[in-house]
Amino acid sequence: MKTILIVDDDIHIGNMLEEALTREKYRVLRAFSGTECLLVLSGTRPDLVLLDLMLPGLEGEKVLPQLKGIPVIIVSAKPDPDHKALLLLEGAADYVTKPFHTKELLARIAVQLRSPSSCGESPLLAWNGCTLDTAAHTVSINQKEVRLTRTEYAILKLLMQNPSQVITKSRLLERIGEDTPDCTESSLKMHISNLRRKLREADGQDYIEAVWGIGFKLRSP
Repeated sequence: MKTILIVDDDIHIGNMLEEALTREKYRVLRAFSGTECLLVLSGTRPDLVLLDLMLPGLEGEKVLPQLKGIPVIIVSAKPDPDHKALLLLEGAADYVTKPFHTKELLARIAVQLRSPSSCGESPLLAWNGCTLDTAAHTVSINQKEVRLTRTEYAILKLLMQNPSQVITKSRLLERIGEDTPDCTESSLKMHISNLRRKLREADGQDYIEAVWGIGFKLRSP
């Protein structure tokens, strides 16, 4: 039986979610604040967390980084797309805006629980010493963390998911533009340049090469 932790200070919403999840044969844990969430996690590890953002005390944004390795679905009334994109890139598996349809949320939960990371497949992408953790949304080179902006992370992730392909500029913009609105055709070159510099500074290697007139690809070892 899969265990789901509901972190929400709204008792009515929490009760509704617990009832719906129980009907679907999930084991349900509850926490009503960010601090209580971390207390629950100190004694057990759920299969998934439903996390509200506007919590008393420790807010959801500050709880999220401490939930690495656990799928987290943000369930929040905050609709701002930039904020939503940032949280997804910082580790959230999904984001559902309140008010929501219970059937849709249950479907999103089912998708996360059958995703590759929950089926035993590695969430890691690796290329020539560079490792990208799609669960924790971190990048490291030879075990040294490389801090990237959300746009740089999205570009690198797309390249590492297609290591043998040249990714055209139009495809890059299409795939990452929805979650990274700060990336435009005019700024893409700057984002790529900054990403290449940060990776090169980590160990002196060039990880990305430009294919003139087409786009970009990972540089072969």
